[in-house]
Amino acid sequence: MRALRDFIRYKPVGAFGLAVILALLVTAAIPGVIAPSHYSDFDLLNRFQDPSSSHIFGTDNQGRDVFSRVVYGARTSVTIGLGVVLLAAVFSTTIGLVSGYYGKLPDLIIQRLIDIWQAFPGLIFIIFLLSIFSPSQLTLIVALGVLFTAGSSRVIRSSVLQVKQGLFVEAARSTGASDTRILLRHILPNIAPILIINASVQIGAVILVETSLSFLGFGIPPPFPSWGGMLQAAQPDMQQHPYLALFPGLAIVLTVYSFNMLGDALRDVLDPRMRGMR
Repeated sequence: MRALRDFIRYKPVGAFGLAVILALLVTAAIPGVIAPSHYSDFDLLNRFQDPSSSHIFGTDNQGRDVFSRVVYGARTSVTIGLGVVLLAAVFSTTIGLVSGYYGKLPDLIIQRLIDIWQAFPGLIFIIFLLSIFSPSQLTLIVALGVLFTAGSSRVIRSSVLQVKQGLFVEAARSTGASDTRILLRHILPNIAPILIINASVQIGAVILVETSLSFLGFGIPPPFPSWGGMLQAAQPDMQQHPYLALFPGLAIVLTVYSFNMLGDALRDVLDPRMRGMR
């Protein structure tokens, strides 16, 4: 509790981001409790209703409650964001540990493959995969996870290169510890703060990419809502009814901002170099 109080006191912007993220997680977990109606309930007699007490975010072209669709859209963003970051963390950590620890020829081969990996245009690569496989949450998670693995592995590799020079690694090696034990018991715990910071910042980027794909029509297929899909659907009526794009857009901005601010605060708290500067 004391650490939490200090975090709130010295990192108020990061604490604000944490509060928003916790609220987002709760919203994604129980959207049916928070939303006043189901995301697919339509009422053609109440199309394009401006925000009011009965519909605080208004209604869309089919009379669906925009607030309810924003709430259910949070589940899409959270599920894809966490899934992609978890998948990318597993792959990038494995690649970064092997490449940074063994070095020499394995490192050279892996890094050249990473160079080729990063040379592919990311958005075109994802659209190519989604055009082959039908768009779904699983397809998006796998495609984005593969995309975000390459850059993260470089960050982890650089951390491993620093940590493996520590005396505690030499001591473990001199006692006959296996490479697997050194990687899992000595190096991995010491790069855990980097993994946490990278994941918190990466979720915001994942949500932006998922929103862009949904806006282009390659996201979660309807009728399930996503914030990017809501922006796409609002295009024909955006000038007459700007609230159709305003509220999903605000949800995207607030979510990405919160993850970025939390990532910056965690970096200041967990990174020893930043603690020294503070």
